[in-house]
Amino acid sequence: MKKHNTALFLLLLTLALGASASASSDHGHDQSTEAPQHQEANEGHNHEHGDEENRVHLNDEQQRMAGILVETLSLRAIPDEIEAPGELRLNSYATSQVTPRIEAQVTQRYARLGDQVKKGQKLATLSSADMAEAQGALIIAAREWQRVKKLGLKVVSEQRYLESRVAYQQAWAKLLAYGTTREQIDRLVKSGDVTRADGSFTLFSPQKGTIIRDEFVIGQMVAPGDLLFEITDESTIWVEAHVNPELMYKVKPGAPARILAGDKWYEGKVLQIHHALDETTRTMRIRIELPNPGDHLHPGQFVTARIALGESSNKALMLPKEAILRSPDGDWQVFVEKEPGEFEPVEIEILRQLPRNAVIKGLPPGTRVVVQGAFFIQSELAKSGFAVHNH
Repeated sequence: MKKHNTALFLLLLTLALGASASASSDHGHDQSTEAPQHQEANEGHNHEHGDEENRVHLNDEQQRMAGILVETLSLRAIPDEIEAPGELRLNSYATSQVTPRIEAQVTQRYARLGDQVKKGQKLATLSSADMAEAQGALIIAAREWQRVKKLGLKVVSEQRYLESRVAYQQAWAKLLAYGTTREQIDRLVKSGDVTRADGSFTLFSPQKGTIIRDEFVIGQMVAPGDLLFEITDESTIWVEAHVNPELMYKVKPGAPARILAGDKWYEGKVLQIHHALDETTRTMRIRIELPNPGDHLHPGQFVTARIALGESSNKALMLPKEAILRSPDGDWQVFVEKEPGEFEPVEIEILRQLPRNAVIKGLPPGTRVVVQGAFFIQSELAKSGFAVHNH
């Protein structure tokens, strides 16, 4: 009877322990089920709070100081343009070559490659036997002419008078043709010093600009026409663009053009249109003039030219380039005015680059977008320590 009671007690204890374990398991399962729901609720709350943080609030005074300008996004006509390959060239109208007009030897130089020179600045001195002969002849002719002119036609014959005058004028013109300046010739005549007829003469810069070529050495013998210096004004440069002849009727002188050199765009205008096809490419060449401040563009560089033809009938959403910035993700973004004085970054896509604007998508027409001062707003957002990640 005692053994029986003991067995019954053990059976009841086992059943009680099993029930307790089952209850514990069910309670754990309920907790694990509830936890994600609670976590999801918290995540939703944090996301909503995050959207609020992803905004910049500026009062009227701050907007005025930062130059904030907001415009309503609308559909606008897209400029029509053609694209053509091109090459940068020197502005020939602002370039000069300095060459000797007679055979001579270079004895001294005063300027070198890369120098900025002024008009009339000394570049080099040369020496020539032909120049020495011409200088001597001028001194003799000048003295004779002064003597004959002083005597006058009452003393000398008309024939001698004319011959003396012509000889002087020819000697004077010969030195001028050899490359001597009028000032140098006048000084030589006034001095009357035969020792100055040594054949030396100086070449001067014909314009203001930069020396881009000076391929000679001291002591070198040079022939007439040999290039000693090439000088150009680098404030402007040309592009020779090659355009399909069938499109030429659309291109007009003075039309705006933009040039892609490397990864940067430059704005210019059509200067001239050639009137004959290029024999090699069978294209029509268009000359475009570009401002070149800072001398960032150099001859010989290949570029892409886009020439404006007016406005097309197609319309699209466009924004000024300064309104579009890179987000921390590296994507393009703009700042949208959600409420007066409240700005939020929104990612967009750039469909096409224009001279001052960009064709975009990602926003509906009517959206209020910051078109000036976006960089200031981005800086204010970065100060708050919030990393922008739009999706």
